[in-house]
Amino acid sequence: MNWWGKLAGGAFGFLLGGPLGALLGAALGHQFDKGLRGVKQLEDDGDLTERTQAAFFTASFAVMGYVAKADGRVSESEIARARQVMSQMQLDEDQQQAAIKLFNAGKAADFDLGGAIEQFRAECHRRINLVRFFLEIQIMTAMADGELHAGERAALLDIASRLGISRRYFEKLLNIAAGFDGGGTPGKAPASRQQLDDAYKLLGVSRSADDAEVKRAYRRLMNQHHPDKLVARGMPEEMVEIANRKSREIREAYDRVRESRKRDEAA
Repeated sequence: MNWWGKLAGGAFGFLLGGPLGALLGAALGHQFDKGLRGVKQLEDDGDLTERTQAAFFTASFAVMGYVAKADGRVSESEIARARQVMSQMQLDEDQQQAAIKLFNAGKAADFDLGGAIEQFRAECHRRINLVRFFLEIQIMTAMADGELHAGERAALLDIASRLGISRRYFEKLLNIAAGFDGGGTPGKAPASRQQLDDAYKLLGVSRSADDAEVKRAYRRLMNQHHPDKLVARGMPEEMVEIANRKSREIREAYDRVRESRKRDEAA
């Protein structure tokens, strides 16, 4: 039974507490009260991984709402992207309702971003790949309408800083995000210039990078997005498909670059 099953079944052996616990409790209402009545604190018998999964789920959707509102309004594409994430996670009806309530809580004027991020970072226990993946999800949401507005960029940079991610690495994540969904299918036809540009962006390397550098970038990204490793570090199991999709796109980008270079050598 995963963290959500234990929560819904009343067997959740810890109380999340803090700003994230308050958000999750409000999202679940009476179900939360019933599920956590009389439980012990984490220091006694809690499961750290399941606690991290609960924090990741809560922070992801609440901060998603905050970022969506950062440009002054929540667009239909941003709402659609949030629902797409929920769909990819294959959430059941109760989980979807909780995610929607968390998203709406993040849009509220009194949302405590600082408290939520501080607790999330603490719950991750220095698992940097988990923190980076969380930020990638927020960037993906902000860019759902095809552009990154000034307010969204400022909000994301603030979140990155609170997570301990440098501005330089944040800019690299933005560049990588711009390469996702580049289109095309490797091996079917030569990639267009735009598709190839997107592939290099996704891998985080320039066209001038040598083959060894491209391969290192590919392996590093695959390691960072490995679904099993992310789940072991505290990513909710429901988010496996999102990590799988990113892994597929990284692999396709690498294949696209390799095939392009092989054609150039043969020409």
